Amino acid sequence: MATFKLPLSGDVTQFFRLLTSNLAAVGNQIGFININLGSSKAPEVEEQVLDEVGSYGTQLGRINDALAVLVTHFHPQKPLTEKEIDALDGLRVMLNGIAEIKERHKRSAMRIPYGAGTGLR
Repeated sequence: MATFKLPLSGDVTQFFRLLTSNLAAVGNQIGFININLGSSKAPEVEEQVLDEVGSYGTQLGRINDALAVLVTHFHPQKPLTEKEIDALDGLRVMLNGIAEIKERHKRSAMRIPYGAGTGLR
């Protein structure tokens, strides 16, 4: 059986492609709104990853969760430098801030516990 779609009822990606192709002709600007879609060396791959694997938010969320696990269980073999401690502390603050926002929206979130085996402040 054939698929029947009403006018303007296509997939969201179809609409997005239409919008972006029209924007390219006008320099990516409509009135006061600027849209920077960035550039990709393989846009077909990027589109397929977004369609089949997950949005950028999903991908970053999974990376953040994995980092939280690794940092929580990290035990350095030698003392960390002040710069290394600052980098891990900054990551902990950022990931815990993201976790707070996710929890406000009733989403699960991974946190890096204070001082998680790394000498963090």
